[in-house]
Amino acid sequence: MDLAREHGLSTQAVRNYEDAGILPAAGRTPSGYRVYTPLHARALRAFLSLVPGHGHQTATSIMQAVNRGATEDALRIVDESHARLLDDRRTLEAVEAALHDLAPVPRERGDTIDSDTFNGDTFIGPLARRLGLRPATLRKWENAGLVRPRRDPRTGYRVYGTDDVRDVRLAHQLRRGGYLLEQIAPLIAQVRSAGGVAPLESAMGDWQARLSARGRAMLRGAADLDVYLRTRDP
Repeated sequence: MDLAREHGLSTQAVRNYEDAGILPAAGRTPSGYRVYTPLHARALRAFLSLVPGHGHQTATSIMQAVNRGATEDALRIVDESHARLLDDRRTLEAVEAALHDLAPVPRERGDTIDSDTFNGDTFIGPLARRLGLRPATLRKWENAGLVRPRRDPRTGYRVYGTDDVRDVRLAHQLRRGGYLLEQIAPLIAQVRSAGGVAPLESAMGDWQARLSARGRAMLRGAADLDVYLRTRDP
């Protein structure tokens, strides 16, 4: 099948796309064979072009909406996907700003701990005092999932390790920048998933490159989708 061969697909994959509503329904020969036209080729090209920028599920939803005649629904799905990309860009910018502006922890009189971090465990009182926060604030941040201190098995007290202090400091910096707790939570999650601030800083370039590649893929997808729409609804 030329349609499958052009994109390195199996004939079964093309049939599956049609059955899923990604391609418009094909006509049939008297013997029951499916007949694919240039319209199907443009639909397949549009779908495969949408996938890199929007993901398989969203690209499927876009094509399904177009093929059932709900073009406005398809465009709304495209808009929502662009909005998610914008949110991801804002997340990257917020993390970059927080890491750049991360203030050192002030040294207390007689303190032997490095001024930029806690090299060991600490409890909620000393940590709150050194950051100029109230213990109640740290408990609120814990409830919001921003920090996850462990509990001392004997006393039940919260114990903040080095990673917990890092998360508290990032949260503190972002709160000072006007971010809400629900906005901060995914940023802290990015730091945790990267394995810390240093790995995240080194990954910033790759993160930015992925967002840029996604944005350009969306542009290519939009161009091919527009060709399909103009062919389908001249």
